[in-house]
Amino acid sequence: MAVVGASLGGLRAAEQLRAAGWEGPITVYGDEPHLPYNRPPLSKEVLAGEASATVTALRRRPSIDDVEWRLGSAVTAADLSARTLTLADGSVHGYEGLVAATGVRPRRLPLTGGPPRHVVRTLEDSAALRCELGYGVRVLVIGSGFIGCEVAATARKAGCEVTVVAPEAEPMMLAVGEELGRALRRRHEARGVRFRMGRLVAELGDGRVVLDDGSECAADVVVEAVGSMPNVEWLRAGEGAGVGLDLTDGILCDAHLRIGGLPHAVAVGDVARFPNPRYGALARRVEHWSMPADCARHGARVLVAGLGGGEHGLAPFAPLPSFWSDQFDVRVQSFGLPGVGEGARLLEGDVEGDMVYGYYVGERLVGVVALGGPKAVGLAGRYRAELMMLPEGEKVP
Repeated sequence: MAVVGASLGGLRAAEQLRAAGWEGPITVYGDEPHLPYNRPPLSKEVLAGEASATVTALRRRPSIDDVEWRLGSAVTAADLSARTLTLADGSVHGYEGLVAATGVRPRRLPLTGGPPRHVVRTLEDSAALRCELGYGVRVLVIGSGFIGCEVAATARKAGCEVTVVAPEAEPMMLAVGEELGRALRRRHEARGVRFRMGRLVAELGDGRVVLDDGSECAADVVVEAVGSMPNVEWLRAGEGAGVGLDLTDGILCDAHLRIGGLPHAVAVGDVARFPNPRYGALARRVEHWSMPADCARHGARVLVAGLGGGEHGLAPFAPLPSFWSDQFDVRVQSFGLPGVGEGARLLEGDVEGDMVYGYYVGERLVGVVALGGPKAVGLAGRYRAELMMLPEGEKVP
């Protein structure tokens, strides 16, 4: 069994393959030199110097003590018909079953020059940026999503002068909507973070950044947090795409995470694009921390059954997505998929304190987001039972 990707998705896939009854060899291939580690602290505790990189190491269950880890061994091509993988060193390795868990990488802007530029995805990224932060350092963050807002908060706590530039009207707007994004921005501004919303970066200069309206922002350090790109190039190479794969936005899977309908290949985690019956037939990628484990549990059972020529007996994969983000002393906690909502309304609290917003398609609740402290997170949890309900006519998995 081959697992391509040695991050959280690859780890959970190996564990779930054993739980599903796979007794044969498992080899996990990873392009980084590290065993699986937890990425959320990289933009917070590790970046702030409050925790060492060792705290990010993920515990491995005893059931996978015999798994082979091929670290620093990037897979560059796959032949899904011949069931072979080609590594960067040119070696070719066969497999019986395949789990694609290659995740995503940071998107980079097509700009040159300017102040030192950073992203935050790996241990090395976090360490390099940490060396730049300090009192009075002018940090410009491009992008106001999860990573952008978390880095802004961490840099501000380190004494940096922080400016966030993004094209949306409010931070984290794509994830939580305009009203909650506005409330989040006010909390950042109260702690000294400046925002230039509705703007794009047009040019990088010496100690400055030029925006698309011609205005300038001073910057000693630039952090790019402008989204991610799924790592699918290895499937485009060789004969990987020759079985009719759709790789336009991650790996298109069926309702059971099978790649191209093949019984011997599944995808898990950030790289997988699949339909979720909770939210209609449209296939989506969901980059939430909980998704690799959910995908691995379902995908492993499907894969092991397929390799044995049997039926897995599972209902279509229908996870309830969730995410959290810690910024200063504020937590953003989400259940469901707020981004598909057609409207939102305040369910609990008030916009100046702890608050819970609900997101609806018609009268059906499809997402809940809390902003505030433990009280708000607890209030949001009350709506999970309602969110777990599938649309009428769908089978509960």
